[in-house]
Amino acid sequence: MSLEFDQFIPRRYLRNRHAMTLAGNFLPRKNNLPKPEECLIRVSAEAQVLCHCHWQPQPETRPAIIIVHGLEGSSLSQYVIGTASKAWDAGISIVRMNMRTCGGTEQLTPTLYHSGLSSDVEAVLHFVISQKKLQRAALVGYSMGGNLVLKLAGDLGAGAPTELKAVAAVSPAADLAASADAMHQWNNRIYEWKFLLSLMRRFKRKSSLFPEIYKRAARRPLSIREFDDLITARYCGFQNAEDYYTRAAASRVIDKIAVPTLVIHATDDPFIRLLPETRAKIMANPNITLLETAHGGHCAFLAQPNGYDGRWAERQMIRFFQHHGMN
Repeated sequence: MSLEFDQFIPRRYLRNRHAMTLAGNFLPRKNNLPKPEECLIRVSAEAQVLCHCHWQPQPETRPAIIIVHGLEGSSLSQYVIGTASKAWDAGISIVRMNMRTCGGTEQLTPTLYHSGLSSDVEAVLHFVISQKKLQRAALVGYSMGGNLVLKLAGDLGAGAPTELKAVAAVSPAADLAASADAMHQWNNRIYEWKFLLSLMRRFKRKSSLFPEIYKRAARRPLSIREFDDLITARYCGFQNAEDYYTRAAASRVIDKIAVPTLVIHATDDPFIRLLPETRAKIMANPNITLLETAHGGHCAFLAQPNGYDGRWAERQMIRFFQHHGMN
C-alpha cells in the first residue's frame, strides 16, 4: 500500500522563513524520554563518540533509530529530543548520537568533526546492531546530520546491512557548497555569525586540549566557507573548502541510495539549497521519497497543533518508519 503524508500547512503568523526557523529552534519540545544509558562508541582508532541510548524492553525485538544532529548541535538539540520522544512513544528504541567533539566531548579525540564523517554514523550503526542484536534499525539526520545519513546510505548502496530498514533526512545540507554560500548572503548573516562564533569557540577548546596539533589560523574566518578553507580542510585532510564540499556532499552519491529514504525540505529554507541536479537525482531514485514544501524554514515545519504538537516533519518521519517495518 502507498503511504499518504499529511499536507503541511504552516502555523499562523509563521509563513516568513526566518520567523519559522527561529520559532522552530526556540519553542521547546515535549520530552517523554526515560533516563538515558550513556555509551562511548569507538568510531575510529583515534576517536570515540558519546551516544545517549533509550532501549525499549527486549530491544532485540524492537526497532531502533539513530538520530544525528546538525552543525554545532548535540544529542540535546531540541529537534533530537522531539524526534526521539515521538519515536519512543511509538515503541522504538533511541540512540541520540553526538558527532565526534560535540556534546562536550572534545577530549575524546584529537580530531575535528565535519560533514563528511558518515563513517562515524556507520560505526555506531554496526555497533548497536551487534550489541543489541537488532533486526530493524533506521537513521535520522537534521541539516548536517541529514547530509551524513544520506551520504552513508549512498556510500553503502545495495551493500547496506539488511537491518537498515529506512533513512530520513530533514533539511539536509546535501549540496554543501551552495548552502555554505547561501549562508553568506546578507539576510542570512545572523545564522552564519552564530555558527562561526560557536565553531571558533570549539576550535579554541580543541587548541587548548591539543596544542601540538592545532595552530592559530592565518586570519580569522569571516564566513563558513573561510572557516572550512582555513580550518576544516587544513586539519581534516582536504585540499581546500571546495574539495571538502565536493567529497563530503551527499549529492554526489544520492542516486546510489538503495534503502527506503525520506527527504523533507522546504523551498523557503533560509540557507540550505537543493540544487536542480540533486533534485533530479532524488526524483529519479525510486527508493527516495521527497516531501518538498513551500514553507517550513530550516528544520522547523511548525504546523497548527491539531491533536498533536504541530511538529509536522517529526510526525511524517515516524509514519514513514512505521510503513517500512519499524513498528
